[in-house]
Amino acid sequence: MPTSYKVTFWDHRHRPDRRKPWMVRWTVNGREFSESYLTKTQADGRKAELLVAAASHQPFDTETGLPLTELRRRQEEQNSVTWYQHGRNYVEARWDGAPAKTRTTWADALASVTFELVKSKTGMPDKLLVRRALYSWAFNVNRWTDEPPAEVAKALVWVARNSVDVSELADPKMVRRLLAALSVRLDGTKAAASTTLRKRRILNHVLGRAVEDGLLAANPLSSVQWQPPRTEEEVDPEYVMSPEQAAAMLEAVGRQGRRGPRLVAFFGCMYYAGMRPGEVVHLRKDRCVLPAEGWGKLNLNGNSPRVGSSWTDSGASHDPRSLKHRPEKATRPVPIPPELVKLLREHIDQHGTAPDGRLFRTFRNGMVQESGYGVVWAAARAEVFNEEERATPLAKRPYDARHAGISLWLASGVPVAECARRAGHSIAVLLRVYAKCIHGDEDHANRLITERLQRRPAPRPAPDGS
Repeated sequence: MPTSYKVTFWDHRHRPDRRKPWMVRWTVNGREFSESYLTKTQADGRKAELLVAAASHQPFDTETGLPLTELRRRQEEQNSVTWYQHGRNYVEARWDGAPAKTRTTWADALASVTFELVKSKTGMPDKLLVRRALYSWAFNVNRWTDEPPAEVAKALVWVARNSVDVSELADPKMVRRLLAALSVRLDGTKAAASTTLRKRRILNHVLGRAVEDGLLAANPLSSVQWQPPRTEEEVDPEYVMSPEQAAAMLEAVGRQGRRGPRLVAFFGCMYYAGMRPGEVVHLRKDRCVLPAEGWGKLNLNGNSPRVGSSWTDSGASHDPRSLKHRPEKATRPVPIPPELVKLLREHIDQHGTAPDGRLFRTFRNGMVQESGYGVVWAAARAEVFNEEERATPLAKRPYDARHAGISLWLASGVPVAECARRAGHSIAVLLRVYAKCIHGDEDHANRLITERLQRRPAPRPAPDGS
């Protein structure tokens, strides 16, 4: 920017007919500039500031007439963005078209750190209220046009006023505060390793956006040493249901009140076809090939996870989407054994389908809810397993039915690539999660090693023939 040290000051001009009658006047390199003030005292003070800048040999900008240091300070103030506002800008820019579940993960990660990245916690409202306000309102674009409750609005005003500027994250100390916030739950206990890593991945993107927007010179996450927590993703075969236990669980589900019989085939899909709960919810009759005898097939083409009505574009609790990590129109054909074919045929005969063809529905044709089928699973588990077994992770969650089914495939010798395809996993993920279930027969593995060792060539004779 062009600057000049040639600065001249003139007397004030008084214009009584103006709202701000006192005009400070000066020139920079011959170009006239002025600012108007309400009182003469204000005008005198402003002129004194400019005189001090000129006397200290500061260059003046020839375009704005301002001392260069003042101009830069104004530009910094104009360009400064708080972390709170940057987080809102981030979710707004990516909101349209994003899966509802992804939106919740953004909000969760941003709420965790925004809660901590404040100048001071003096006067902070209740921390549970602040956390709820950030997650449910500040970072949920769908609710920005709604009127929040008074206490939520007050909490968000407090956060907006006290949030640190994004530029402060160039300080490694601030980055460590951010990383520490990722590792702790709201109640002060340690967060799960997988949760911490997921939030860090999201915040890496958020900070990358700050670099793109010119708010940071570089992504500060790379400036500090951080040891990622070790994750326990692997499925432990010790706590995987055997086929006999899985069959007992399905029978017990059928004995659980009115809802149980309608969920036997639901859990059967998770076990025998390795389906995710959202994929089972999405399953329609026209996607099923169910012969009277032998193996059948499910041509999976969607996933309907439950995320909450405030996060979806439709306002429905479930968010119908394509298969996880797959293109919009991708399908996944999964062969199913006669056991599941029988369960599905019986389910359709006894319970029919929803008007849109969904196999599984509530009594009012709604989407099957996790809270509902979770209660049924827990009741069946209490019936099938003894107290000692119930104290372990064995079949603790409905999702464990999927783990058990995929583990069975691997233990049966089905190639890893085919197991991954049927489960809707990448091979890398399957190997990471089910590593302990692959070739689970230690005796078989030991036998292969022994056979190879026994194929060693006979010792060579000594050179002297002895």
